This record gives sequence, C-alpha cells and structure tokens, in this order.
Amino acid sequence: MRNATPGWLAAAVGLVLVDRVLMAYRWLLLLRAVGHASHVPVGAVMRVFFTSNFVGAFLPASVGADAVRAYGLSRLDVPAAESLASVLVDRLLGVVSVVIMAVGGLVLAHRVIGGLALAGIAAMATAVLVAALLLLFDARAAAVVLRLIPARFHKVRGVATRVLGAIQQYGGHRGTLGVVLAASIGVQVLRTLTAWFLGLALGIPTAVVWYFAWLPVIILVMLLPITPAGLGTGQAAFQLLFGVNGVPAADALALSVLFVGLSFVGSLPGGLLYAFGPRNGGRGAA
Repeated sequence: MRNATPGWLAAAVGLVLVDRVLMAYRWLLLLRAVGHASHVPVGAVMRVFFTSNFVGAFLPASVGADAVRAYGLSRLDVPAAESLASVLVDRLLGVVSVVIMAVGGLVLAHRVIGGLALAGIAAMATAVLVAALLLLFDARAAAVVLRLIPARFHKVRGVATRVLGAIQQYGGHRGTLGVVLAASIGVQVLRTLTAWFLGLALGIPTAVVWYFAWLPVIILVMLLPITPAGLGTGQAAFQLLFGVNGVPAADALALSVLFVGLSFVGSLPGGLLYAFGPRNGGRGAA
C-alpha cells in the first residue's frame, strides 16, 4: 500500500464522496414522497443521514447505521413507524440494486463459476425481487408477515402493523421507487469503479469487467450483520473471488483494506457533524 499511486487514490476518494451524496439524495426522495417527513428541512435530513453513516461504521454491517438513522429521524417529529419504513424501503431497494448488479456481473463471469452456481444466484435474485415487490405492493404479504408474530406479542404486532402500513404507502409512488432504484444502481456502479481505481493504484492488472463481476457479490457478503463495516468477511471474499483472476492474496487483502478504509473516509463528514453539530436531533441544521 505504501507504493500506491496517489492520483488513483484521490480519484477513488472523489467517487466515494459522490456515492454518499447520491445515497443521501435517494433517501430524501423517499422521505418527500409520503407521510409526515415532508416538513423536515433538507439540512436536518442530511445531518441525520451523514451522522448515522458515521456512527454506523462502528456497528455491525448496515443494520447499526439504519437503526441510528431511523432513531435520528424520529427525533425530528416524524412518527417512528414512518421513520423506520423510510429506512427499510431505502435498504430494500439498495439490496435489490446489489442483487441486480450481482446477477449481471456473474453473467459476465459464467465461464469461471459454472452454470449451476449461476442458476443458484439467479434464483436468489428472483426471490429477493419478488419479496420486495410483494412487500411494497401486496397487502396480503403484510398480512402473512403479521401472522408470523405470535399473538402474545401484541405490542410487537402493533408496531409491525404500523411499520408495514407505512412501507406500503410507497406502493403508490412507483415513479419515486423507480428513481430511487436507479440511484441505488448508480451507487453500486460508483462503488465498483472505486474498487477498480484502488486496484489501479495498487498496480493490480485485473480488467474492470471482473470488478463488475465480483464486487456486488462481495458487497452482499459485507452486508451480512456479522462484523462492523464487514471487516473480516469482506477481506475473505476479496481474496477468494479475485484469487480466481490470479490476484495474489496480499494484493487482494490490500485492495479490501483500502476499500473498507474509504468507507470510513466517506463517513468523516458525519463524524464532524456528530462532534460539532447541535445536540437537539438536528432541528438546527436547516
């Protein structure tokens, strides 16, 4: 890593910052689409997003950041169910975008992963897409989810009812959902290009097409709520998949460390807001 090319590293940092802005924009679109969040100033929403991004970097995978984001929004007088619903829909469309990219990437890599593995990935992708569509557009799916909660947990069922109702409000805003999904795919493209720039900085000769093949799968592994920021799981996935292209284990590990490290760099604006911003839930951030 000491010999990494500074120019490519700087380009990767620039893409990470664009990536974070696009992520914030897609959440803002969801908040403006339905419910009581339309009254919240844009500055306050951005503060919640970037602060949660920073705090979530120290919590397991994306789950911690999502919880902090939902809590922060609820402190801006947005009903808790709507706060959680906006975060869940944002996350759901984000996962759908990663799966779409993963399937597209693995089609490129079909010669090295085999038809059976590709069929399994395609089946998983179909299941994720169907589940997302049902949750957003079919009230019967929500009823099925509620029936899975035992009757003795009536408080939990009550919260779940409100959250699922808030989620299904988005079903009537298909245009917004389409734009958010497109933005989510754009985020994945930026992340893939970021990893490629890092590879160029390290002198890894692997073609960009392989980054599009492997990185979405790696991101899915890193999203598993096992370790903070996907540490460990991401490194193993980088070494395993890029090893297929003959990338030495040390180079793949360096690439993975830089990739995770840049996610912390992208969280630094939230760290500054957390350290020096107002402590009233963001109301003064307009």
